Formats: sequence, C-alpha cells, structure tokens
Amino acid sequence: MGSSMVLFCDGASRGNPGPGAYGFVLYNNNLVVFEEGQKLGSVTNNTAEYQGLIKGLEAALKHGATELLIKSDSELMVRQLNGIYKVKTPHIKTLFDTARGLLQKFNSTKIEHIRREENTRADKLCNQALDGEI
Repeated sequence: MGSSMVLFCDGASRGNPGPGAYGFVLYNNNLVVFEEGQKLGSVTNNTAEYQGLIKGLEAALKHGATELLIKSDSELMVRQLNGIYKVKTPHIKTLFDTARGLLQKFNSTKIEHIRREENTRADKLCNQALDGEI
C-alpha cells in the first residue's frame, strides 16, 4: 500500500541569474517526512524552482509516496507542468523533462499554485541555504 504525501517546493536566486538555492518540505499526514535546502551556485530563479521540485520528487519517491500533491509558489512552473504554458528555454526544457519523468513514477500527482505566504517553510530553507545557515 502506497502513501499519499504533500510536497511544498521552492527555489530562489539573488539576482537573475545569481546565487541560487532550493528548498522543499515533504509531508505525510501533516508530519514532516523530510526537508532539505541546498545552494545551487549561479542560476536563474526558474532553474532554482525546478531544482526544488526535482529534488522534492526524488525524496518523495525515496520515502514511498505513490500519490503526491505538489504545492509551489512558482506560477510559471506550475502552468508549464500543467500544460498551460509552453517551455521555450532550452535549459528549462531539460529540467521540465526531468520533472515530467519523475512525475510519471507516481500513481497520481497534482500540482497547484499557492501564494508565497503559504510556502514559508520551503522558502525559509532556500534562504537559510543561501545565507550559509544550513
């Protein structure tokens, strides 16, 4: 029997491109299963957002999630993954394809856009990584 989890993911860069980081928090029944924040080097904001998603998807698979609700404050990424916007930038297309491949490993997924205020824990992990606090 698989499990249903919720993934909050975020990415940030200071400058665009500039020093970047991602953060994500994986929940099962409102309990944190796993969370991570990591520096990425110099990246665009969109690259950081996709990295947060990809790392979060990998963690969700590793922790046995079969159904996943993904919440992100990146409207662009959410709309791209939901097929509303096309992906035109080559380096984002590569990340998009990686994310789509990971999404297909779950029995079901849903990705939704949330306001930044609803993504505070993942956002905090990004900033802590950028500030060298984690």
